[in-house]
Amino acid sequence: MATQNPDARRIGSAGRPRAGRTRVPFPRQAWRRRQEELALDLLGELTRLTDEIRHANLIQLHRITAAQVDHAMADPALASAMSTLDSVSHGKRRQVLFANREYGAIVLGHRIGAYDWDELIGHLRILARNEVFKEYWEATVEHRRSVPHQSLEARVGRAVDVIMEELGESPEEWWVVGPRPDTDPSG
Repeated sequence: MATQNPDARRIGSAGRPRAGRTRVPFPRQAWRRRQEELALDLLGELTRLTDEIRHANLIQLHRITAAQVDHAMADPALASAMSTLDSVSHGKRRQVLFANREYGAIVLGHRIGAYDWDELIGHLRILARNEVFKEYWEATVEHRRSVPHQSLEARVGRAVDVIMEELGESPEEWWVVGPRPDTDPSG
C-alpha cells in the first residue's frame, strides 16, 4: 500500500480556483462588449440581406410585368384586357403601354437604389419630353389619384406633374424643370 501525502490534496485543491480564473482570456466586460459588437454586425448583415432580397423581388416583379406588357403589345386582345384607356387605337394603346413600362423601369431604378432622387428627376425630365409619354400622363391622371398620398409612386407622380407643368411653360429649358435637387420627398 502506498502512503499518501496529506499535503498533496491541499495543494491540488488550492490550485484549482486560480486555474479557473486564468482560463478567461478577456475580462467579463470586454467579452460582453465583443458579443454585443458581433450581434450588431450580424443584425446589420441581416438588414442588408433583407434589402437585397426586397430589391430582387422588386426586379422579379418588374420582369413579370414587363413580360405581360410585351404579350399585350403583341396581341390587341391582350392589350385591351390590360389597358383601362377606352377609345384609343391599337397602335396608341401599344405606345401608352410602353410609356408606362418605361416610367415603371425608371421608378424601379430609384426604388432599388440604382440612382438617387436627383437622378430619378433627371430621367423623368427626359421622359417627359416625349409626346407619347405626355399623352399617357394626361390620360392616366385619374389613375394616380387612387395611390396613397405618401407612397413613392404618389411623390414621383407629383414630381412629374411639376415637370410637365414647367415644361409647358418653358420647354426649351427642359433640363431645369421639376423639383429642385434638394427637395427629395423621401426624407
